[in-house]
Amino acid sequence: MTSTDPIRQPKLTNTETSTTVDDMDVTTIHTLAASAGGDDPIDSLRAIHRLRRELDRVESVAVRRARARGASWQLIALALEVSKQAVHKKYGRS
Repeated sequence: MTSTDPIRQPKLTNTETSTTVDDMDVTTIHTLAASAGGDDPIDSLRAIHRLRRELDRVESVAVRRARARGASWQLIALALEVSKQAVHKKYGRS
């Protein structure tokens, strides 16, 4: 899409994907991990679900950063302890 696209406001919509993880992400992960160990099992399950989603998002950012810095799919796969095919299937279009 171009900057004249009527769906996007020029200069306000960033078309680049984020490649940073900020302190808020780390704080959120720590808070959710602590909540996952709470006494209420339902609250723990909710925290675990949210923690999984947050970790998936942070992992995606890390993969994009690695690829932007020239890391191979094989190296990323080794770091994540999965096959090269699995990591490429999950993030190959990222």
